[in-house]
Amino acid sequence: MYSAPVDLSFRNINKLIDAWTEEPSKGLRPLKRNAERKYISCSLRLSNNNISDLNDLQATVIHFLAEPSHLAWLDLSFNKITHIDQILCELRGLRVLYLHGNKIFALSEVNRLGRLPHLHSITLHGNPIESNKKYRNRVISALPSLKSMDFSAVTQQERVMAKIWHQGNTCSRNSKASLQ
Repeated sequence: MYSAPVDLSFRNINKLIDAWTEEPSKGLRPLKRNAERKYISCSLRLSNNNISDLNDLQATVIHFLAEPSHLAWLDLSFNKITHIDQILCELRGLRVLYLHGNKIFALSEVNRLGRLPHLHSITLHGNPIESNKKYRNRVISALPSLKSMDFSAVTQQERVMAKIWHQGNTCSRNSKASLQ
């Protein structure tokens, strides 16, 4: 049984390594630790900080969690993240990823997250990519196992439309390539 999330939100953290000296917030449920003083949790909250670089994410997860491979929920919302870093794809057990309220501007970077086999919920609203008219179709197409996007259920109709959109774009790209 896992305990409460390890909550390092609102700490003015600039670099993930800076989080290592912080004590997680105490919530309604107590945080449990193992013999090595690591937290028995599958959730990590790093929201509302000033994080722009995810280089030390893996080491931070290992630093705090007793079983880093069981990380299922990661909240990086309201930071200064500009890219969907490749390191997120190493968190193979991730089911929920909050990235809303950041500065992600390249919609194509969402494709990287397609390597996360269990990802079923993501938030990306409040990023520059949201202004792209293809935003929702593109994300649903890139992440076919999504059940929820931006706190809204992904409907069967949206899946069908995303699949049609994806096939149309693939055909269009193949046609352009053959003309060159």
